[in-house]
Amino acid sequence: MNRGFYTIMAAQFFSSLADNALLIIAISVLVSLQAPEWMTPTLKLFFVLSYVILAPLVGAFADAFPKGRVMFTTNLVKITGCLLMFFSVHPLLAYAVVGFGAAAYSPAKYGILTELLPAEKLVAANGWIEGLTVLSIIFGAVLGGVLVSERLEQALAFLLPINHLQLSLSLEFALGVVMLAYVLAAIFNLSIPDTGARYAAQQRHPIKLVVEFAHCFTTLWRDRLGQISLAVTSLFWGAGATLQFIVLKWAEKALNLPLAKAAILQGVVAFGVAFGAMAAAKRVPLKKSLTVMPMGFLMGLIVTIMVFVHSTTLAYPLLVLIGALSGYFVVPMNALLQHRGHVLMSAGHSIAVQNFSENASILLMLGLYALLVKLDLSVSIVIVLFGLFVAGVMWMVMKKHAANQREYDSLHLIGEKKHVGTKVGTD
Repeated sequence: MNRGFYTIMAAQFFSSLADNALLIIAISVLVSLQAPEWMTPTLKLFFVLSYVILAPLVGAFADAFPKGRVMFTTNLVKITGCLLMFFSVHPLLAYAVVGFGAAAYSPAKYGILTELLPAEKLVAANGWIEGLTVLSIIFGAVLGGVLVSERLEQALAFLLPINHLQLSLSLEFALGVVMLAYVLAAIFNLSIPDTGARYAAQQRHPIKLVVEFAHCFTTLWRDRLGQISLAVTSLFWGAGATLQFIVLKWAEKALNLPLAKAAILQGVVAFGVAFGAMAAAKRVPLKKSLTVMPMGFLMGLIVTIMVFVHSTTLAYPLLVLIGALSGYFVVPMNALLQHRGHVLMSAGHSIAVQNFSENASILLMLGLYALLVKLDLSVSIVIVLFGLFVAGVMWMVMKKHAANQREYDSLHLIGEKKHVGTKVGTD
């Protein structure tokens, strides 16, 4: 790996750290506003909405300029969203602006890997990126938990007895820390080298961009390898986003933990994902990436065990295992998807299709979770439904892959017979 790759990693770490700390802070703001419980998962829904709406545009945007510059500009948008929350704009709207920046940031972040590195290094690179991203989730969740804790609030109230602020002093301090992390990410963005990759002039007309995106979307979903890897990564991100909120609610109801301590459990899951991601990067080459799919099926079943756990002593190893299985199966599939997208189309466009599919999955699963919360179903029922859903979808994807393989083998055999027949005829 070269210096440019490590600069990308540093920028990604601080940007993701801020995103995840800000989520915990935004939840705390909602609590302070006495917002209804269904609004909590809606925060993430508003965040990812931009990924779906802007998907036809952000791929072309990422390919139109050097990707380091794109990442710098979109980090400034994230800072703007954080500032809006600082000035008491509703958390749903402010976090949506942060999501707007993240949606445009993502195609550049992943697309530059295919420009910077050869195909054989993509699994390892994704392992490092996902591992570091997960570390940022761990530290972001812990940082967010610390920033909204009662101890920090009491300490700040003692040191700075100010009572005229719109938000509490501790929340304004927390938002200031998050903005500093975004600024550090932007500084690293400026140091990302220009890879020299240039693409054909990008469309500017919105309708043509949508048509172009639709073509890329159907191309990737019709590809035998692309559709399987896209289905798996879409399920992973939808399930991962939902699991964040399930863990928070489970920690409150089953483990009797406050938000500050429940946020640490998100970090525990993320630690497991990092471990699984690094193991996959070391053990699974690109050509064997499809062999990890049973891990996703197993992960869904193991999630249901959460309903029997009522102590942190058992919760920690269980959440690490769930995270490790998730990281182990998603990293090779993500690398395969990036490789197929790079082969079939440009880097930015393929990542935009990936973002659209994955975030449409997040919207669907978070929407269903918010509905279950509004219906006042117990967290145990939600956990069982969630785990069985993940396992069921993974089983269907594995069946589809097996059918694709049989179809490919059949066509390959027919082709060989035709070739032999032609050869015999000429003799």
